[in-house]
Amino acid sequence: MVATVLEKRGYSVETAVDGEDALARALARTPDLLITDVMMPKVDGWSLVRQLRSHAELAMLPVIFLTALSSEDDRIRGFRLGADDYVTKPFRFEELDLRVAKTLRRTAQTVQETREQINTSGLRGDLSQVGLSSLLVLIEMERKTGLLQLRSLDNISAQILVRSGKVVHSRLDDREEPVDAECVYFLLTWAAGDFEFVTCVVEGEDRVNVSTTHLLMEGARLIDESSYRAEGPAMKIPPLAGHEGNDELEEPPDPPPAAPGEEEGGATLTGDPSVDGFDVELDLEDRTATSSTDDNWE
Repeated sequence: MVATVLEKRGYSVETAVDGEDALARALARTPDLLITDVMMPKVDGWSLVRQLRSHAELAMLPVIFLTALSSEDDRIRGFRLGADDYVTKPFRFEELDLRVAKTLRRTAQTVQETREQINTSGLRGDLSQVGLSSLLVLIEMERKTGLLQLRSLDNISAQILVRSGKVVHSRLDDREEPVDAECVYFLLTWAAGDFEFVTCVVEGEDRVNVSTTHLLMEGARLIDESSYRAEGPAMKIPPLAGHEGNDELEEPPDPPPAAPGEEEGGATLTGDPSVDGFDVELDLEDRTATSSTDDNWE
């Protein structure tokens, strides 16, 4: 029914029978928008969006959850995963039509503005509007070099150094760990906060040594495994130093199974300054991030 309504509005719609099928179709041909349920066989909606975000070509794909899960925790979980909108059942088709149009329009505007800013003097904004995975993909696509500074809502700050679009070092301010790739995995869990990218020269060895695509895929895998502890031992996202008493990220509870007789949903694809080993100087005349020659990375 959703596909029929959207097709009547002039959209080209491709449907998938489950989350696994939706991921395969999205990878085969990148859509302009994904509308997905949460309760689906094989791969649920939460895992589907995590896996989508792990692929560079899909990291900026707008997503609308359309689900019977209406609790505040479920809504928060959806937005933490980077959803652009969250619509609960029952719903009016007129409302869905408006939300689809608004999401497509807002996404196109955000991407255009972000590209323009990152190619000029710099870029700053809200992680709830442009997630870290999208930022890293844009930085890689534009082959930018500089410093990406992040600050969470609880005032934890972090820095990521990139050279020619590739992450070479990352750490939390005033904390010894996590660092480098493990730090990026942790930062990918931030759904809100502020960011600022400043162009500067970055010198020093590459301490990450993996591609952006690998960082996003591994980060999504770790987050996905941490969400299913009930199924067995799960890998942990590296803890913040000084937070030993809370070394696992809290996740909202998994969605309840579908009630007897309740149909499981499918997915709809719709078209239309100081860091370890680096000294960062951000003066206007010579913006440089240089590495220490000491093997211990002072």
